[in-house]
Amino acid sequence: MGKRIIVDPITRIEGHLRIEVEVEGGKVKNAWSSGQMFRGIEMILKGRDPRDAPHFVQRSCGVCTYTHALSSVRAVEAAVGVRIPDNARIIRNLLHGAQFQHDHIVHFYHLHALDWVDVISALKADPAKTAKISENISNAPWGGTAYYRDVQQRIRTFADSGQLGPFNNAYWGHPAYKLPPEENLMAVAHYLEALRLQAKAVKMHAIFGGKNPHLQSLAVGGITSVRDLVPDRIFQFLHIWKETQKFIRDVYIPDLLMVASFYKDWGAIGGTSNFLCWGDLPTGDKEPESLMLPRGIIKNRKIGDVKMAYQEKVAEHIRHAWYKKDEPRHPFEGKTEPLEEEVRYEPGGERKLFFGQTKTGKYSWLKAPRYEGEPCEVGPLARVLVAYGKGDKTFKAVVTDTLSKLNVPVDALFSTLGRTAARGLETLVIGNAMEGWIMELVENVRNGDTKTYESWKMPDKGMGYGLNDVARGALGHWIEIEDKKIKNYQYVVPSTWNLGPRCEAGKLGPVEQALIGTPVADPEKPVEVLRTVHSFDPCIACAVHMIDPDSNEVYKIRVV
Repeated sequence: MGKRIIVDPITRIEGHLRIEVEVEGGKVKNAWSSGQMFRGIEMILKGRDPRDAPHFVQRSCGVCTYTHALSSVRAVEAAVGVRIPDNARIIRNLLHGAQFQHDHIVHFYHLHALDWVDVISALKADPAKTAKISENISNAPWGGTAYYRDVQQRIRTFADSGQLGPFNNAYWGHPAYKLPPEENLMAVAHYLEALRLQAKAVKMHAIFGGKNPHLQSLAVGGITSVRDLVPDRIFQFLHIWKETQKFIRDVYIPDLLMVASFYKDWGAIGGTSNFLCWGDLPTGDKEPESLMLPRGIIKNRKIGDVKMAYQEKVAEHIRHAWYKKDEPRHPFEGKTEPLEEEVRYEPGGERKLFFGQTKTGKYSWLKAPRYEGEPCEVGPLARVLVAYGKGDKTFKAVVTDTLSKLNVPVDALFSTLGRTAARGLETLVIGNAMEGWIMELVENVRNGDTKTYESWKMPDKGMGYGLNDVARGALGHWIEIEDKKIKNYQYVVPSTWNLGPRCEAGKLGPVEQALIGTPVADPEKPVEVLRTVHSFDPCIACAVHMIDPDSNEVYKIRVV
């Protein structure tokens, strides 16, 4: 048994994930991704009223909030055969767009940036030089030497007290950090400003959704926020959108390009091969033709060969998951039957580990979704690649402009750097589109159209699925109704696609694949592994384990 470095936990993500990597010659040789929490909401839903499903599944996560409810109501609507009014479609798009804006800002600054930004290095910065850099690359509404000197003093106060707060216990000074002190100071300042901004952005959900998290306005047949279709509420939403989009345009994108310019070597690290997106943000009734984010699949990195994606071709494998032995199944036929006797990872139970798995070969609560038998990355990179490959003019323009500014080839998109960049670019594109939806809603209300709901009747039997593409990737919910109750319910979420284990054929999941070849300068401080794992924005809390065949030492490390 080689050296095993235990980083427990990785914070800055949601849920419970364990990743082990084997390091040889300074690079990751093998990897295992293990979901450590059993959810089982599919089991809870059996026998319930189908209208209950959106409320239950939305509680799967306190971060994704709106997205599971949206996919669920779409599934039930398909099963009962109801078409929602235009206003309901528009408001759902606005809520979804607000989710993208909020989620991606939080991810870049508060979940991922500290993998690239050295906070302690900012103490060596010249505030005047930082102010000059800021003026040259962004249109931030704040700045100047005094501003950055104040930010630097706040960091120094933290450091001198020995209590760095949210910046405590990281790998500051690690040789993999490349930003100069002045750029680090600017990035830390924008980290703090983003905290204020995201607190405002989340209010968009409250306006048409009632609250956040777990919005209450979605209903099978439409939305219930008809009383919010008044000028004051609409323009309150518009005001917050404008401020948020200005931050994205003037701060987020310039910061993204600045950081990327120092880490262009990461344009060749952390890539996968296949990319899937269901698409989303319908501009009309016909799908997938009307989807602003197009539906498609790319195999073997062939961007120019985008194929239509069909939900019928999805199957979940459980060969390496803690479920009762079964064949790969489509979600309509899916089963959720957990093993009770399986030996699992336990705190202090390292003796039960066998390079990422138990003696039976099972090592995760996550199933392994496959499309035509192949693992697929889902998320911002998949969406941007599919849109780019299909020739979408808006996405092609922002991607081409970004590649040109960074002076990197299109192949650099297949990487940790590309994944991080794609998240920012789609935030900009979706945010720009939201203005048109707001104006469309205003025009409908002005013309007296305030309909937000279509009545329907519950059938004795029915089957339906709801597909959408959310901040973290392709999401699908499948429901079967019998005797007006839920007979079966399954959903395949983005982090299952990205972080699932090996499948029946032994093919690695996307994160496992992406980690292979990642350079590791110091196995005791594996910041490089964190970069690739965080770039997927896992919706699970994490423990990362590293194996180095040079020795048998075990380290336990805590990081931010």
